[in-house]
Amino acid sequence: MSRVRFLFDEDLNGHIVRGFRRRQPNADARTVREAGIEGANDPIVLDWAAENHRLVVSHDRRTMAGAGRSRIREGLPMAGLILFRQDCPVAVAIEELELVSEATIAEEWRDVIALLPL
Repeated sequence: MSRVRFLFDEDLNGHIVRGFRRRQPNADARTVREAGIEGANDPIVLDWAAENHRLVVSHDRRTMAGAGRSRIREGLPMAGLILFRQDCPVAVAIEELELVSEATIAEEWRDVIALLPL
C-alpha cells in the first residue's frame, strides 16, 4: 500500500496548490513545472504521471478527461486523474485533496477519472 503522490497540472488554480501544500506539508506533490514537463500536452503529462506513479489533478475537464479515457481504452497505465470544475471554491478543492491524501492509497486511483467534489 502506497501513499498518493500528486502531480498538479499547469491549469490548476495556484491557490489550490499553495493551500494544499500549506495544509499538507508532508504530502508528495509536484507541479508539472517542477517535474520539467510544463507546456506538455495532456497525453505526455498523463504518461509522465503513470511512469512516476502520480495522481494528476487538473481543472481541464475537456481535453484531460478525454486523454485519460483514451489511455484507459488503449490499456495504457494511468495513476489516476482528479478533475475539479473551474468554479470549485479553493477551500473545497483543498479539503477534497486532503481527504484523498489522508484516506486513500495510490492503488485505489489506478485507471480512475474522478470529478470532485461529488
